Amino acid sequence: MNSITSFLDASTVYGHTPNLQSALRDLSSSEGKLAVNSRFIDQQGRSYLPFVPNTPSPCFQDPNHRQGHRVDCFLAGDSRVNEVLPLVALHTLWVREHNRIAEILHDLNPHWSSEIIYQESRKIIGALHQIITIRDYIPKIIGRDAFDQYIGPYRGYDPTTNPSASNVFATAAFRFGHATVSPVLRRLNESFQEHEQFSSLSLHETFFSPWRLITEGGLVPILRGLLGTPAAVVNPDNLLTKELTGKLVTLNVPGDLDLAALNLQRGRDHGLPGYNAWRRFCGLKTIRTRGDFRQVANDESVADKIMDVYKDLDNIDVWLGGLVEEPLSDSRTGPLFSCLIAKQMGMFRDGDRFWWESEGVFTQSQRMELQTHSLSSVICDNSDVNEAPLDPFRWRCFVLLAESPHIAEPKKIAVLVLFSIKVQSKPSNRIAIHTIFIQIKFYKLRLFFLL
Repeated sequence: MNSITSFLDASTVYGHTPNLQSALRDLSSSEGKLAVNSRFIDQQGRSYLPFVPNTPSPCFQDPNHRQGHRVDCFLAGDSRVNEVLPLVALHTLWVREHNRIAEILHDLNPHWSSEIIYQESRKIIGALHQIITIRDYIPKIIGRDAFDQYIGPYRGYDPTTNPSASNVFATAAFRFGHATVSPVLRRLNESFQEHEQFSSLSLHETFFSPWRLITEGGLVPILRGLLGTPAAVVNPDNLLTKELTGKLVTLNVPGDLDLAALNLQRGRDHGLPGYNAWRRFCGLKTIRTRGDFRQVANDESVADKIMDVYKDLDNIDVWLGGLVEEPLSDSRTGPLFSCLIAKQMGMFRDGDRFWWESEGVFTQSQRMELQTHSLSSVICDNSDVNEAPLDPFRWRCFVLLAESPHIAEPKKIAVLVLFSIKVQSKPSNRIAIHTIFIQIKFYKLRLFFLL
């Protein structure tokens, strides 16, 4: 049985139980805000996440910290918030975004109660999660063809669709992302170069270390690093970085862990059928010979190694088999994982009666306004990152915008937008990037949310 909701409802921000939701709220606020840290703010006065209620917490501490400067684990809607600094940064952004929207709604609707403001802000944040996930992220993971085949345009709420998270999705397919994790967390300055004061970190140095966010420059160097660093390329001969297979830690298990081994064992604990069974489920060709597997993996040595270990193709774990498949065009996953992820995302969307596009959830004007927002707008509105790609899920080489008299109005945010035309030629697979620059303005929420 799933222990948390499967809906894309921003429960990672707000929690999945009444007690956690209450703990994450600032119940003393008349503006329906979420709770923030009462001890620390960044240099610009922006808030951090609150600490967990039970202290001292087990998160790692700065070995050079002074007396009284202890930084405990942060509290968020997802218990994994402290695992790595990028997670902390994203959770912090969404709490700030909720509170930013709550302030705007309070100003527009001073007659609203704190509860109404909280619920309306949460509704907007939930919609942004859905838009960013389905519109901006998933098509790049599974490819446009798979998106059109398995998901397609929204046709309304379907009460016959089961929106639960499937075993194979939660346990195997969506864990493809582990292979895209970089071994280094880059921290960059305003020019998107190595930060002069806060150097880049090996991934294991960011595990359960929220103190680094407080004492080492806050969110901005980390966010620039995420925007300015491409995801790791899935290499069948080296699927996961050694930072995850030899240095992974958790707070309740002594010693280092191997994430690849955990993923394989998790699939077996959950009783997942093998790789071929799921290929048949997706209508894909059953892999019957070593030659078939070599062709699918597009790497003879890797296919042979896996065959030597498993002996029988039907015994291959679905997480491993799916991960070594040759990615589809313009995607990060092969045919099997593209199918499994797409099917699941379609069910999340179509089986959710509160989906942001569902009739009666938002007005047409509100839906149009919501579509103007993106993860880049969330970053720019809630941090001092002044340059960001219009699409933060596509890596671009960053060039700092030159000083311009047109970037003078303080409420405007200049955004570096890099449009690219990819020209690929085998076998070199070189990509030529052609860029142009434009500036856009992220507008605050308009009066469409005024009642």
